[in-house]
Amino acid sequence: MKTVLVIGSGGRCHAIVEQLSQSPQVGKIFAAPGNAGIAQKAECLAIGDTEIEKLLAFAKNNAVDLTVVGPEVPLSMGIADKFAAVGLRIFGCTQAAARIESSKEFAKDLMKRYGIPTAAYEVFSDYTAALAYTQKQPLPVVLKYDGLAAGKGVVVAATRNEVQAALQAMLQDRKFGAGRVVVEEFLDGVEFSFMCFVNGSKVFPMELAQDHKRAYDGDKGPNTGGMGAYSPLPFITEADFNFALTQVMQKTAQALVSEGCPFCGVLYGGLIKTAQGIKVIEFNARFGDPETEVVLPRLTSDLYAIFNDVMDGKTPLITWSKQVALGVVLASKGYPDAYKKGIAINGLDKVNAQVFHMGTRRDGAQLLTHGGRVLLLTVLADTVAQAQNKILEEVQKIDCAHLFYRKDIGWQAV
Repeated sequence: MKTVLVIGSGGRCHAIVEQLSQSPQVGKIFAAPGNAGIAQKAECLAIGDTEIEKLLAFAKNNAVDLTVVGPEVPLSMGIADKFAAVGLRIFGCTQAAARIESSKEFAKDLMKRYGIPTAAYEVFSDYTAALAYTQKQPLPVVLKYDGLAAGKGVVVAATRNEVQAALQAMLQDRKFGAGRVVVEEFLDGVEFSFMCFVNGSKVFPMELAQDHKRAYDGDKGPNTGGMGAYSPLPFITEADFNFALTQVMQKTAQALVSEGCPFCGVLYGGLIKTAQGIKVIEFNARFGDPETEVVLPRLTSDLYAIFNDVMDGKTPLITWSKQVALGVVLASKGYPDAYKKGIAINGLDKVNAQVFHMGTRRDGAQLLTHGGRVLLLTVLADTVAQAQNKILEEVQKIDCAHLFYRKDIGWQAV
């Protein structure tokens, strides 16, 4: 039986652990650092996901057969390079390939060079120059911090005041650190997420999902890390899917090979279907969150085998349930801004859904809130409407006055 180490602590990592635990090949799972939910299926370690030397030593000393990286920061720090250098198997891309996520500028330049459809853009490090440029652009305009900002470094500014405030925060106040800003044209359409298992120019697609970024019903309120998702997507046609696969995902994988930084891991395309066709909003170098929590529950084949086959250059067996998966995030009141932690959560034992922990901790037997996004509940049903009804019944069983959630996840498919 194989030993696996999953690096990370959120809902995405919980979904990965859950799926790996169903593999007949997997005996022992470790998670670093894991969370209260992951602890039900894996042994959680007191090692942070960026403590690369400690993770390396643990994997070596405990004969770990495969390490799987959940979040983007360790990838951008070169964890895969360091593991590979000492002969340890790790599913995650190199530091050079991770620039597809860690540098918006790198990603945009790559798309421009290789003819991958995306929004027009300019890059600035100077506040005055950026402000002068945006004043000539139509509103809304999209401002992206050129670096990792935990999903919060993007502002869709609808007024000149919002543009000014965002540029000031990013370039003068250095809210996310010293960095440049990518100013993009606003694309109008329906967004969707396309994750693929990739090794070099070999690309194996997963089922599509749609994330809901805004905090409140009706796509209102501030941008978040994602308030829920569902899969599959009825509004994406077979022609759309094939275009996205060949002209975006395969072309990007091939571009990274041509640039001398081939990608091995999960390539995530944040895409949009516009009146002019499908275009790229962003790329990530790992599983998306919360999309993973609705895509992996539909997987009916062995995830451990998929990881290994992809790494070995083989064609993996990937099969999916035809059912709809729909997941709703329960977040701390106040999120994505300031919120309280340590609030008791009860009622989970009554819930008939897959429960993924995003930001929880245990104090003895009591489960407590410990993050902005706290839990994600996923149900499977035959239609989106049935899944919506089912999820709302289950969410109401959770007893915690300090949580809020969206009631309209999946609205674009109903």
